[in-house]
Amino acid sequence: MTLRIIPCLDVFDGRVVKGTKFKQLRDAGDPVKLAQEYGEQGADEIIFLDIGATYRSRKIMLEVMEKVSRCVFVPLTAGGGIQSISDIRDSLNAGADKVAVCSAALKNPEILSSGAETFGSQCIVLSIDAKKQGKTWHAYSHGGRLDTHTDVLEWSLKAQTLGAGEILLNSIDMDGTKAGYELELTRKVSEKVAIPVIASGGAGSLAQVYAAVKSGKADAVLIASLLHFREFSIGDIKGYLKKKGVRIR
Repeated sequence: MTLRIIPCLDVFDGRVVKGTKFKQLRDAGDPVKLAQEYGEQGADEIIFLDIGATYRSRKIMLEVMEKVSRCVFVPLTAGGGIQSISDIRDSLNAGADKVAVCSAALKNPEILSSGAETFGSQCIVLSIDAKKQGKTWHAYSHGGRLDTHTDVLEWSLKAQTLGAGEILLNSIDMDGTKAGYELELTRKVSEKVAIPVIASGGAGSLAQVYAAVKSGKADAVLIASLLHFREFSIGDIKGYLKKKGVRIR
């Protein structure tokens, strides 16, 4: 398999924002312009996460997806505030190719199986907001605010059984810190399941991106700050990884 480089656009009130450990948000630009830019740079996919998760923000998010789908020709994933099969359908109709579900799946795991049965497993991404608790990790809901006391490794395996086609693994501890991905967690989840795992949270250097692949065994890497604030382009990242022997698209 080839590694996928996936820019992440956290959208709040129609703008892309970036925070640290899910807090301290700062503006990072227009989502449509950024999506176009990343598409031109060679992004393999793009993920949009609606971090407002209200009716108003969901409407804005669907409008963004529709605009982006007309001008960007890579797979798009929509997430944030997805509560029902109807929400999944609306996102797909707005131009998304996949939908990421987090809080709703923890509350009602059947949304994964129903979504897979209705739209296909390839459309259903389980998003896990993970935070370390002692020697293990718990899955959090409500934008990283509520500890569900659900073991991440067990939840990953259950989600695969239910029909999730992919896992987006977000480390709350590392998010926005630029200290590197949560390698131990990423590796353990990657070894636990047979479906692809996207490493998310903490990329601060090209070496850290490589570590997510080499040590974390990730199938894809989510990148935000490094791209949004023009530290590197997707071409820079792919060029570095190619020199390291990583198969890229």
